[in-house]
Amino acid sequence: MRYTVILEPQEEGGYTVTVPALPGCISEGDTREESIENIKDAITLYIKDLRESGEEIPSDIPISEFTEVEIIA
Repeated sequence: MRYTVILEPQEEGGYTVTVPALPGCISEGDTREESIENIKDAITLYIKDLRESGEEIPSDIPISEFTEVEIIA
């Protein structure tokens, strides 16, 4: 299974990682690599819980593009 994840750098350091297709599936880490490993564990547990409760496992929600815009106020 593959899921799109969003890594958000935090001001105090490290990253917060979320999975748009799995509401509430969130993790964090001090480095990008640690954050990705941690979210893999979180996804695995999330899916395990869904299976055990007989719920449907959501498909990924593809995110096609991110871009930044600058606003001059």
